[in-house]
Parts: sequence; structure tokens; C-alpha cells
Amino acid sequence: MRQLEGAKCSFLLCLGMSIIICSVMYLRAMTPTEPKPLEPPSCRPLSAECKALLPGTERGVEWYRRDCQVESYILNSHLQCSSLTKELHFITKPLSREEEEYPLAFIVTVHKELELFVRLLRAIYMPHNVYCIHVDAKAPWEYQEAVRKLVSCFKNTFLSSRSETVTYAGFSRLQADLNCMKDLAKSKIGWRKVVNLCGQDFPVKSNLELVQYMQSKEWRDRNMTPGVKQPPSMRDRTQLQHTEVMGSHVALKGLGLKKGPPPHNLQVYFGTAYYALTRAFVDFVLKSTIAHDLLEWSKDTFSPDEHYWVTLNHIKEAPGSHIDGGWAGDIRAIKWRDQEGRTHDGCKGHYVRDICIYGIEDLPWIINRNSMFANKFERNTFPEALDCLEQWHRNKVLSQATVPIDPSWLLATQSNSSSSSSSYFNSSAGA
Repeated sequence: MRQLEGAKCSFLLCLGMSIIICSVMYLRAMTPTEPKPLEPPSCRPLSAECKALLPGTERGVEWYRRDCQVESYILNSHLQCSSLTKELHFITKPLSREEEEYPLAFIVTVHKELELFVRLLRAIYMPHNVYCIHVDAKAPWEYQEAVRKLVSCFKNTFLSSRSETVTYAGFSRLQADLNCMKDLAKSKIGWRKVVNLCGQDFPVKSNLELVQYMQSKEWRDRNMTPGVKQPPSMRDRTQLQHTEVMGSHVALKGLGLKKGPPPHNLQVYFGTAYYALTRAFVDFVLKSTIAHDLLEWSKDTFSPDEHYWVTLNHIKEAPGSHIDGGWAGDIRAIKWRDQEGRTHDGCKGHYVRDICIYGIEDLPWIINRNSMFANKFERNTFPEALDCLEQWHRNKVLSQATVPIDPSWLLATQSNSSSSSSSYFNSSAGA
């Protein structure tokens, strides 16, 4: 009997100890812990062609990039905004009084390539500007959530209040810009001009240079919408009715049904879908009967964003109109296939829809042309081209700063192979 009692006590003791151990393990598992820092992935080295473009590079000096896969930071749900903006090297203070007194608005339409979007945003981001991000409604849910998370970290950046399912060359592309314009018109930030971008763009000019260019004598009170009177080869776009197959393509309606003439006897122009517009012009677009009627008329045209802005900018009633503008306004550096040998020396990457996806050997042409932005870049095909242009651009931005440089703003550091010292580029600014 005593043996039975002893066995019973031993059993109860073991059971109790087991319950205590399991409870401790459960509580540990349920207690939130500080997220482990992301391990830095291996970086692509900057190529010899890139080093030749970077200022202050001496023989024997290597550039070391400080981040390589920005997607990993966005997708890591544990990171707080303060860590996110620092680890991704966003500039968090105005770099000059001149820029601060002339805030810009940006419309960015995206649907893929999360890393490219993050790198574009940090290249154009300044805390005194304002940014409207339109995410295509057909983009994957994970992509939309990642963009939403990043945007939530900035008070001056927001998602468009209405998202379109964008179709290439469809009216939905124009509507996406207009959705952001309506949101920007309500912004308390006193932005002076608005610029639109897509996710495969990247800036060539610094924010300071954009401000100076837009305040130059030629453009101070004018809109920038490069284009000319619609050439005969483009008239079918607006003379025949088209229909948009949502998220797929745009096709002719029927066997080529004719459209009526444009409203208000407007002369139709053809040009780029990209622009730099004054705030007064945006108000005109949103409130004017002429602009509204042209918009309605444009709904069954092909690629209406290539005639809408430039047509409105050629009427006297529009604030900041540039009736004799032509192709003036160097908004985009684009290598079109049919312009090879005339405006450029060929695409060193490859063509997609007759537009060059840049390789690193295209960068000298981009830099020498000095447009506001360059288009297009891809992460998977020629990643070193964007790596290099991004570093070149950030170097220029910081070299123009009139305030001390925060170390977190540096995208890369230099290290001399003959010593252990590491520093920023030789022409380090403002500090």
C-alpha cells in the first residue's frame, strides 16, 4: 500500500512539473519579442562603368551599397515606421530653403515591381512635397498591402481615394491621374506644380533642380505638356470609336464607327502623357465646362492621356497655357526605337513596345541629356542600370544640400582598399 501511495505521489509530482514546464514554454511562445534585425543580403557590386560616372571616385576606392533588397524591409511586418524610413534611407528634412518654399506634388501610378516603386519614391521624396499614389486595382493584394504600409509612414503621402483597373491606352489611365488630382486639390500643402510618374520612371534632376527648372523664365507660370497638332497618322485614335476591355486592351468599336467632332470646336493635339502642371490649371481641369466636355468626348478614344492634357494646354482660357509650346519641356528621356540614329545611339538594354529598357551603357546618354526623368527601368533584366543611376542621383542630391547630412541618407559608402577607412564621396556636402 505504501508503495502504491509512493508511486501515486511520484506521478502527481511529475505531472505537476510537466504542467509547469509546458506553461512556461507556452507563455514564452506567446510573448512578443523584438524582431531580429534583417540580415543584409549580398549586394551587387557597382560596375566599372558605374564608378566612372560617380564624382570623386579615386583609383583603389570601392563603393559599398548599404541596402540591396528594399522589398524585404517593406514585407517585414515587424518593422516600425521610424526604422523603416531610416533603414531605407529616406531623406527626412528639406535640403534647402529654396525647395521648401516651392513644394511640388507628385502623382505616381503603379501596378508591379515593388522594389522599383520604393526606390523611385525615396529618390523623389522630400518632407515638404506631397505625393498621391495610385495602385492599380488589379495589382495583387500583397502588393497593395505593401504599398499601403509604406505610404502610411509619411504624413505627406497617401493612396488615391479611388483606384482604377488600368488598361494600357485606355481611358482608365487618364482617370487614375484625375482621381489623384481631385485628392491633391484638397491638400493643405501649398504645392505649386504637379508632376505625374509611373513605376518604371526614375529622376535625373534633383528636387532642387526640378524646382529651379520649373521656376525658370520659360516655365515659371506655364504648364509643360509637350505636343503638337495631331498628325494624320494619329487621327484614327480620336476620329474612330474605341472600347476598353477592362484590364486587357483597347479595341475599335464595331468595324470602325466614326466619332463626332471634339466639343467647343477644339483643335486636338497629340503629345506625351506626362506633364508638369500649375495648381491653377488643375483647378481649371476639375471645374471647367470645356475640360469636362473634352473628358466625356475622350472616353471612347485610344490613349486619351496623349491628347487630353496637351489639347487643354493649347486654349487661351486655361491658366498657364502654352499655345506655341510644341515639344518644348524636357520631361522624359526615352529612347524610342524609331528614333534610333537620330536622337539617340541605340538601346543598350532591349526594346519593349518600342521603348528602351535601359542598360548601364545607356546612362551616359541619360545623364548628358539631363531630362527631368528617365523611362524605363526593370529590376530583373538590367538591375545594375538603376543601381548606378540611383547612386549617382543621391550623390548629386546630397552634394547640393545646404543642411548637415544625416548618415542614414547615404545609399553607399566608399572604402579604400589600401586602408580600413570608410567615407562618403569626396565632394561631401553641407555638413
